[in-house]
Amino acid sequence: MTENSDLDSLVTKMKSATAPIRQTLQGLHQKYLPLDAGEVAHYIPELASADPNAFAIALAGVDGQIVDVGDSEHLFSIQSVSKPFVYGLALDTHGRDLVLSKVNVEPSGEAFNSIVLDEATNRPFNPFVNSGAIATTDLVPGADYTARVKSLLRLFANYAGRPVFVDNATFISERSTGHRNRAIAHLMLNFGMIQDRVDETLELYFQQCAILVNCRDLAVMAATLANGGVNPVTGVRAIEAKHVRDLLSLMFSCGMYDYAGSWGYLVGLPAKSSVSGAIMAVVPGQFGIAVFSPPLDERGNSVRGIAVCTELSERFGLHAFDAHSTGPTLADEFRPTRR
Repeated sequence: MTENSDLDSLVTKMKSATAPIRQTLQGLHQKYLPLDAGEVAHYIPELASADPNAFAIALAGVDGQIVDVGDSEHLFSIQSVSKPFVYGLALDTHGRDLVLSKVNVEPSGEAFNSIVLDEATNRPFNPFVNSGAIATTDLVPGADYTARVKSLLRLFANYAGRPVFVDNATFISERSTGHRNRAIAHLMLNFGMIQDRVDETLELYFQQCAILVNCRDLAVMAATLANGGVNPVTGVRAIEAKHVRDLLSLMFSCGMYDYAGSWGYLVGLPAKSSVSGAIMAVVPGQFGIAVFSPPLDERGNSVRGIAVCTELSERFGLHAFDAHSTGPTLADEFRPTRR
């Protein structure tokens, strides 16, 4: 870390550096900017207004260095990328055994918004389908709704290294179209997977998805997981170290909607995507990676995001099981600017 841990100051210093990694990211940005496949999400009205040309890539190291290119300060709603972090909060607050009694940890084979629970246990399949995410949001601590909202905002501020806020327009858009999520919540209430405060938990879930971040924030959030739960910019612990492995394991197996198997095979990194066009990936012990580009493929993942992460993994041997890679590493490209 630099002596000044203020995020904006650190980013300014990184932007003036001439690290090879900046050239690499600029090259990827230029290469994939013309890629015009995919469509922005339309099922939430506020997401339909997203700029399809917005595109950013950011990397944050466990030493606190950040490199970003493109529209890295463009704010967008975090959507499903919020789910691992709220699951981690549930683990920190209630412990693994209680959380496992409410949410399973298996890939579902179903759409993320399916109104389906595990027939054997009546639990959601995992924390990253909507049913599982609502169940973990139900576990957010706080004496009342206001306190629970504050718990969420504090959680994401600890990960991002700065205060975060809910976009009210997106929140209202989520709430006005969230009938399927209401059906999921009432089904889980019937089986005792959530408490009898359905409306409050759903409001909290819609707020959670509407929190505004940028690509640089997501890279720092991913780097916090890569750093064992400690934000590498601020030094603040965001999650207990013992629970980071649980998050990364689920991100590897369930984080990319119906592309999770192919992602694990081709890219091989713990990751989470969202329908706002974000992809966050973690290289444990080294880096957090974030890409933002709203046009999505048929599975709901950012088209440019998939392309960038796939090339980074292939070029630098980032795959979790690529133990014999002899090529250049991202760590090598960061070294010229270390203080």
